[in-house]
Amino acid sequence: MYGLIPLLILVVFFLITSLRVLNEYERGVIFRLGRVIDPKGPGLIILLPVIDHMVKVSLRTFAMDVPNQDVITRDNVSIKVNAVVYFRVIDPKKAILEVEDYMYATSQISQTTLRSVCGGVELDEILAHRDMVNEKVQSILDQHAGPWGIKVANVELKYIDLPQEMQRAMAKQAEAERERRAKVINAEGEFQAASRLAEAAEIIGRHPEALQLRYLQTMREMASESQAATILPIPLDFIRSFFHSGSAAAVTATPGETGHAASTATETTTAPNDQA
Repeated sequence: MYGLIPLLILVVFFLITSLRVLNEYERGVIFRLGRVIDPKGPGLIILLPVIDHMVKVSLRTFAMDVPNQDVITRDNVSIKVNAVVYFRVIDPKKAILEVEDYMYATSQISQTTLRSVCGGVELDEILAHRDMVNEKVQSILDQHAGPWGIKVANVELKYIDLPQEMQRAMAKQAEAERERRAKVINAEGEFQAASRLAEAAEIIGRHPEALQLRYLQTMREMASESQAATILPIPLDFIRSFFHSGSAAAVTATPGETGHAASTATETTTAPNDQA
């Protein structure tokens, strides 16, 4: 019985060194005598001591921060751009065999791609069409990292650092644009008001009663605004008759004045004859 103790110890040592547990999000790339076999996991797996060597690979999505990159855009503006890259391993075998360190390789290709893409577009495109830049960087990264068994899910530009001079210039441009819009809106309002006034004048010209109604409405507004004011309404017909009577008198006086001038001229002409 005591002879079985070494065998039992050997079995326990074998189980301790050979049994591995992989989580649901992990896969194990196993090298058996230097040759890779199919990835194992998740769950309990058995490794042959001394013969098998396992490398764990996580299948979860990684969020990699791309540090600040000095970029000169196509319109010769110097800026600093940083981003975040979301990717995950879809083929653990390729991620281990095709590249030495897939995390470092993805970080380096992300930095170079971000600089090249931002350097090929203008500053206005980066600021106004950030989604387009994100999609372009993601497409290039996915194309380069695909042979490594990596899928780039998303790329987002986090921060764009502009020089102070460019910030002041953009602020002046925005202020000038808003002033232009304000002037255009004001001119458009004046045009519409003038058009409405012209239409109102035409309606009042065709219907004189509308002027009387407007007159009464104005009196009502004045009475409601000031309680201490005293309003003496004067009929419009009275004012109109007053102006019409003045015009008629001027027309009537004109022939008389002409006759008086003619008689004066006649007297002036006949006076020298009498003296002669």
